[in-house]
Amino acid sequence: MTIERKIREHLHEEAETMECPPAISKRIEQSYSHYLQRKRSEITMKKRLIGGIVAAAILIPTAAFAAPVVIDMLTRAPMTSEQVKLDEAGKATLEKLYRAIPETKSFEIINASYLGDPNDSTKKVQLSIVLQEKGGTGKKITLHTNGITDEIQDLTQENWEPKEKPLITLPDQEIKGKVDQLIDKLYGNIKDYEVAMEQMDNPNQKTFILNYTKKGSEGEGYQVFVQGNRISLAPVDFEPSNNGVEGYFSLNGKPDYTADYFLNDEKLFALLKMSPTELKEELAKGKTVVEIAASKNISKQQVIDVIAKTQAEGQLQDGKNKVTISDDLLKQMMKAVEPKVIHVIEHKTETEWK
Repeated sequence: MTIERKIREHLHEEAETMECPPAISKRIEQSYSHYLQRKRSEITMKKRLIGGIVAAAILIPTAAFAAPVVIDMLTRAPMTSEQVKLDEAGKATLEKLYRAIPETKSFEIINASYLGDPNDSTKKVQLSIVLQEKGGTGKKITLHTNGITDEIQDLTQENWEPKEKPLITLPDQEIKGKVDQLIDKLYGNIKDYEVAMEQMDNPNQKTFILNYTKKGSEGEGYQVFVQGNRISLAPVDFEPSNNGVEGYFSLNGKPDYTADYFLNDEKLFALLKMSPTELKEELAKGKTVVEIAASKNISKQQVIDVIAKTQAEGQLQDGKNKVTISDDLLKQMMKAVEPKVIHVIEHKTETEWK
């Protein structure tokens, strides 16, 4: 998944009846877009399936809203701590955590849930586990694990530094040292990686992004966000972009990257019989993707289905580990992302995003 796919145009719905305020969504969209305009290069990011850490999620001073990962739009089923310990992926996750950070053996599982195939309760797509020091006020660890491959997709470590001197108040090199130590404990061989550290544009709260790339690799690495007293870490794959077109839409005369991760779709280009450049040129004339498709006798639903399927498959597959996806689960995922696809394909450049 490219770096655009980590940009989410709306904030995550924390519950089925709760919607993120449009003002916050707009603020995140503009802030991350501005950041990307400075950071874009010939390198893009392919990221494994994630459950919690997305760049936009930490651009606001509260954790109450998180950017929406398609998979999180499905209903989560709660798990007890006993169920986690008996589950194959849950047990593997805890064993990895305990080996890396032995003190977490005494932590309590305060929350756990899973996403899975509605027709096969044994096939859990993703597990989420939250552990905390006994007492409920101290150190905390949140993990999201692929329920099929047992891979830890992301981890958030909170409150490892005293409240009177939180992580973000430390000198930059000390912050980097803390992150290096965490990666080394979890994955090892931190000396094999090069790191670029930069403070992000965020007037509300100081935030750092650290990109680790393995020396001599095609792009294997980690991406880390540091904010407040929290480190959020996920393995990533950096790869050269095979699509030189970006900013399909513009806003106030500048590229708007929020739709790129939907429209940079080879199957969409094949359906429209257009190159990425040709699609961008047509969009620049004020047309919508739906209108462009209609001119070629392609229905709106055909466009929706192509993009939604790509998005659903990308969220369910885990990096290089290809897994079997049931038709029912794929359809459920496609249905979940469909409203967002419609929003993009009906949008016209230089108009306000809803």
